[in-house]
Amino acid sequence: MGAFTTTRNEPFGVTIAPAEPGADFSVVPAATLVELAREHHIVLLRGFTGIEGAPALTEFSATLGELVEWPFGYVLELVESDNPSDHIFDHSYVPMHWDGMYMPKVPEFQVFHCVLAPGAADGGETTFADTTLVLGNATPRELERWAKVTGTYRRKMEFYDSLTIAPLIAEHPHTGTPVIRYNELTSPEDDTFINHPDLEFTGLPESELAEVHAEVTKALYDAANFYAHTWQDGDLVITDNFTLLHGRNAFTAKAPRHLRRVHVGGIANPHLVTT
Repeated sequence: MGAFTTTRNEPFGVTIAPAEPGADFSVVPAATLVELAREHHIVLLRGFTGIEGAPALTEFSATLGELVEWPFGYVLELVESDNPSDHIFDHSYVPMHWDGMYMPKVPEFQVFHCVLAPGAADGGETTFADTTLVLGNATPRELERWAKVTGTYRRKMEFYDSLTIAPLIAEHPHTGTPVIRYNELTSPEDDTFINHPDLEFTGLPESELAEVHAEVTKALYDAANFYAHTWQDGDLVITDNFTLLHGRNAFTAKAPRHLRRVHVGGIANPHLVTT
């Protein structure tokens, strides 16, 4: 019997479980994890031990590739703040987006470690859409219209004040496979949502753009393309940032939701505009 088992999930992703409960994460070779993440886009390791703090998560993540350093270091503590300056530190939903869209480097992988999971009824699932599935399931008319659209994104927060311009349909930087680069719309009238990004889309008349937003949003959340991860304490999740878009479901205020995130690998951001 091997040291671990791998089970394919639907509609995408794989789960790795230890043959012996509580085995160390190191029993799964880093090269295997990278290969599975590139093929299946989400790798969930559940039931393992061996990561007890941010330094251990950093050490583990470095086995997957070169780490991306942010102004705060390598590890982002995703936990609700008493006085949040941005929606990622609130308990609100987070719209679909890709990481690094406003930074000089776009990471290939996100590594999430669940320190504390919210209660079963508290929400807080991290949401993912496989954009290769979205495009594969789209109609020819949708693909034709989506290919004409370009998004302009401006966002200011503690770590950056950046402008990004990206076509709705772009290319995976390694394979050339078409993928979607999109930040889901938010309502400026929603005063509970902290720090709205500024979004503008061009390439079609306004009436058609509204239809495109509706089509894309529906497709991102279609069960054939969508996965919402319900966290359990100790979960380690590796995700393919080049292929997926991700967000977060809202959760109960002050629920014990604490994730840590590290970015690994990547490319120079082809869509960042220097201002």
